[in-house]
Amino acid sequence: MTQEAQFGAEPTEDTPGLLAGVVTGAAYGVLFLLGVVLGVVGGFQHAWYVGQVPVAAIAWLAVLFAVPYAMGRLMGGKLAALVPAVGWLLVSFVLATPQPAGDLAVAGNSAGYWYLYGGAVAVAAAVVVTRSTGSWLLKSYGRA
Repeated sequence: MTQEAQFGAEPTEDTPGLLAGVVTGAAYGVLFLLGVVLGVVGGFQHAWYVGQVPVAAIAWLAVLFAVPYAMGRLMGGKLAALVPAVGWLLVSFVLATPQPAGDLAVAGNSAGYWYLYGGAVAVAAAVVVTRSTGSWLLKSYGRA
């Protein structure tokens, strides 16, 4: 008697598809959380200056291009680049709006403008230049 028959679970053909869907959904959930983390950290750490130059905000532009682009290349599609970009956009623009107490994390100065608007251009560019080739995560290596 097989283990599946012993516990009453019949093997079905859609089980690998279900598992692949769960893994893919979890991967995209983690990518969204990565974008949220980028937004929170960047929202509070973008305003470092050297003289009059907002170097941290400009460095964040490179990060905000590199992370979605890398995730899109690793997962093999534009959606994987778009998901962390959306997470970053949501958090960053919420941090840029005045709160009821009057506080905001992303101020209306040169660092804030570079971070928000430059970052929006950087994540959009990362999504646009990402090629869709199929997911590395769901490839079956060595299986016939």
